[in-house]
Amino acid sequence: MTPRPIELSTPGSNKRGRIVRLLAPLVMTIALAACSDDKAEVSQAPALRPVKVVEVDAASPAREMRYSGAVKARSEAATGFRVAGKIIERNVDIGDRVNPGDVLARIDATDYELQVRSAEASLASAQRQVETTEFALTRAEALYKQQVTTKAQLEQAQLSYNQATATRDSARSTLEQARNQVGYSELKADKPGIVTAINADAGQVVSAGSPVVTVAADGEKEVLIAVPENEIFAFTNGKIVDVPFWSNAGVTLKGTVREVAGSADASSRTFAVRISLPEDARVLLGMTAGVIATTPTADNHYSLPLSALARDPGQQTIVWTVERLDGTVHARPVKVAEFTDVGIKISEGIRPGDLVVAAGTQFMAEDMKVKLPEGVLSHSAEVVEPAVTGSTSETP
Repeated sequence: MTPRPIELSTPGSNKRGRIVRLLAPLVMTIALAACSDDKAEVSQAPALRPVKVVEVDAASPAREMRYSGAVKARSEAATGFRVAGKIIERNVDIGDRVNPGDVLARIDATDYELQVRSAEASLASAQRQVETTEFALTRAEALYKQQVTTKAQLEQAQLSYNQATATRDSARSTLEQARNQVGYSELKADKPGIVTAINADAGQVVSAGSPVVTVAADGEKEVLIAVPENEIFAFTNGKIVDVPFWSNAGVTLKGTVREVAGSADASSRTFAVRISLPEDARVLLGMTAGVIATTPTADNHYSLPLSALARDPGQQTIVWTVERLDGTVHARPVKVAEFTDVGIKISEGIRPGDLVVAAGTQFMAEDMKVKLPEGVLSHSAEVVEPAVTGSTSETP
């Protein structure tokens, strides 16, 4: 028979057990409340959002001006027929290379060929008239020597001969002109180059001198730009400028200002400036070229990206600056001097060394705290904003 263990219990131990069972729910409630408080504190912690800033550099002593133009041949001519007529043939297309003597187009020369025949007949008739009057003059001279005819008759024979000679010479000139017109029915290239435009096609009736084919002659190339009147004084003949090309970022040539227009265009109020380019096989006609010129300036203009501009509730132009010591964001009114291809120029409101918010200005507010990364002055900062319950967003 296996002995049963004897359970000892005392009044004190039972009382302690009841106390523990009564206090256990209370302890759990307190613990859960503490956890809830911790979560609330976490949810109320501020969210950090990156924002891009730039450091204002010292003002440049030179002002940079940028323009855009197209590469053209220095010599480009719109060729046309020297006589009027109907085009019956066009032998070239845009982009074709031509050499001196190449036939570009032809017009119907039937009428001019008929004029040649008529002029030939007129010349033959005039020549026969010369021969007749010459014989008459010779006979009159012989008779005058024999005193058979009078001097007046001799002079009349001489006059008839002179008139016949003049008529023959005139007929000969008319024939040469008619033959030239037949030759003018062919439009020929007079120098090597590339066809850049077709102004008339087969079937069209053109007048003398009307453009038919435009040919850009081989040789020196140039860039033509339009310069506003407030900047034209920065360009003088011989000035060296940088000429980059949109199609090839690795190509930048040194161009020379060749010609500056003496008067502005009546409609655009700009001045035409021609810039000669050095010979380079990579530069083709029609390419888009930029022109970068610099001119000394006494104005203290500071460069900023366009995204740094903002407006306050009063529609005043401002930028947001960041204090280096405490990371506080402040709105600062500025004056924009000009807009450029790469940003803006500020003349008033900022100083060299200022940190300016360059992106995300729509999320800025006065006295907002910003945390700058250690050792970084112009890369990124983190903006402290109150958390929004149920959703979060990041500044772009």
